[in-house]
Amino acid sequence: SGSDDFEGKFSLVPISFGTIKAALYAMLFAVPIALTAAIYTAYFMTPGMRKKVKPTIEMMEALPTVILGFLAGLWLAPLMEEYLPAIFLLFIFLPLSTLITAFAWHNLPNHWKDKLPETLAPLLLIPVMILAIYAAFSLSGVLELAFFNGDMRQYLTNDLGINFDQRNALVVGIAMGFAVIPTIFSMAEDAIFSVPGHLTSGSLALGATQWQTLIKVVLLTASPGIFSAVMMGLGRAVGETMIVLMATGNTPILDWSIFQGMRTLAANIAVEMP
Repeated sequence: SGSDDFEGKFSLVPISFGTIKAALYAMLFAVPIALTAAIYTAYFMTPGMRKKVKPTIEMMEALPTVILGFLAGLWLAPLMEEYLPAIFLLFIFLPLSTLITAFAWHNLPNHWKDKLPETLAPLLLIPVMILAIYAAFSLSGVLELAFFNGDMRQYLTNDLGINFDQRNALVVGIAMGFAVIPTIFSMAEDAIFSVPGHLTSGSLALGATQWQTLIKVVLLTASPGIFSAVMMGLGRAVGETMIVLMATGNTPILDWSIFQGMRTLAANIAVEMP
């Protein structure tokens, strides 16, 4: 038999660790977005708008993962390396701008709200998010000069001792999160929408608000379906091959750092299968 001296084979630990790490970061990105989208679509959205939004998101699942992996490895990874502070600012600016817009809309006079059809109200978030993204990328260079000596990557490596790989867990989490979102969204939305109407009507009739009804009645009733949706998404993330093959660097490293890559079991089979 051949010798392993040239390319040593160790154990399943690094690739099992990499599989868990990739799935964990993907779920951290996908679950909040998918579940909140499912709640809004099933409980708050008008029926006409729901008929358009739900199939559109479900069609995202048909997008080939090799395309997502290609974009993640050759476009997203270099972009994140160049604008690393902007990526972290986005995790602050996007939720914050959404909350500010929702607060402003809630306090807007009714005669202003009536001028905009209810189905078009959510579209107001599109320009807000574009402005938030523009602000994050515009402030990236200023933030880098002010706090990271002009280069955040070098600051992480030289000053903090954190190794930085271009194709890392953050890239994988975002790319694989987009692949997992439709699976979780579809099942969770069906579970929430299928809650019997008499439970919701009874809660509202007893004086509960819409939010109280949602949290204490609808979500509790739909919790088995929501749990199943999350588990299906986790299974999709664990078994994903092309995204982790093209966007992780395939380095079998035992490190939880978000700035380093990993090698998963599925990618290892694809690479080394005779």
